[in-house]
Amino acid sequence: MATAPQGQRPTGERRTAILGAAARLFAAHGYRGVTIDDLGRAVGTTGPALYRHFPGKEALLGEVLVDVSERLARRGRALVTGADGPEQALEALLRGHIEFSLEEPDLITVHDRELVNLTDDDRRRVRRLQRGYVEEWVAVLSALRPESPRADLRASVHAVFGLLNSTPHSRGPLSRSAMSTLLLRMGSAALRAEAPPQG
Repeated sequence: MATAPQGQRPTGERRTAILGAAARLFAAHGYRGVTIDDLGRAVGTTGPALYRHFPGKEALLGEVLVDVSERLARRGRALVTGADGPEQALEALLRGHIEFSLEEPDLITVHDRELVNLTDDDRRRVRRLQRGYVEEWVAVLSALRPESPRADLRASVHAVFGLLNSTPHSRGPLSRSAMSTLLLRMGSAALRAEAPPQG
């Protein structure tokens, strides 16, 4: 496989365009249904020209999923840091993730379907970033529900991610605004729900 020269990774708008095109194609046709030539054409170049930026299709898939994981983790930290207390932080996290889920459904689809096609290193990076993002939510919930075990809070966060990330399939005819309001109400209710008594 070709190796990308050092120092030639795309930056700024070019990088955004390449990753966005890759996400759209992988979501529409699957990782194995997309060729490097398809990816090149989608950004107005040739497949081989992409080798100047990425060693190959596998590396590009890794970049797509690592990038979105980094962005979510970074945004989560910023939202919590900028919030005035846990109530505001929880709403900010919910609104931020809802915005992501409505604006970037291709990335949700690619993550759900193609994580298995990442290299071991990229998969570990994605998982590490995702764990950090989850723990931002768990820390906020812990301040709101101090009596709840962290394992319960973590399970609640994962369940709500399942709800919010269902938008590629569940939005239907609802407007963006209506879906956003619905998800905010449902997500908030789910995260604040107390666990049923044991036994």
